Amino acid sequence: MLSVPDLIHARDQRLVELGQDIAHAAYLRGRFVLRSGAISNYYFDKYLFETKPNLLRRVASFLAELVPPGTDRLAGPELGGVALATAVSLELGLPFVIVRKEQKSYATTSQLEGELYAGERVAVLEDVVTTGTAVIQSAQALRRAGAVVQDAIVVIDREEGGAEALAAEGLQFWPLFRRSQLSL
Repeated sequence: MLSVPDLIHARDQRLVELGQDIAHAAYLRGRFVLRSGAISNYYFDKYLFETKPNLLRRVASFLAELVPPGTDRLAGPELGGVALATAVSLELGLPFVIVRKEQKSYATTSQLEGELYAGERVAVLEDVVTTGTAVIQSAQALRRAGAVVQDAIVVIDREEGGAEALAAEGLQFWPLFRRSQLSL
């Protein structure tokens, strides 16, 4: 039987290996225009790790550890956060809601898809954060619907101001990886 320190070491080693695998699968060099409009010489293509079951399963397992106790529901911003919310929902058995970028113009005309009840504590899951704008917009939409949103859980923090922007919005920021932690 493994001791507690051995279990912690094994978990930490699995996390390091996951970070290496994500960087290997999704880190691209070149010239990229980011969602914020900024130009970057690198890009984390989230779909290159979110669409691989072996990587997504491992990411979901570690993200699930970051979901604070007392969370009632998860939220996944369209489009990249949806796969994460689905996978973590399956891991934890928590329901989730999808946050559209914009309110749809047909049928229910909702910006939120799925059930959400006023007063529920919702954690937003996102893939990569640069400025934090997508998470902030999602949190605002959820709050307008009556949710209590205090937590943003992300796979990668690019360390370009997102953490500070989220803090200014009253969100605790829980990145699985920071760019500086990944071997690139």
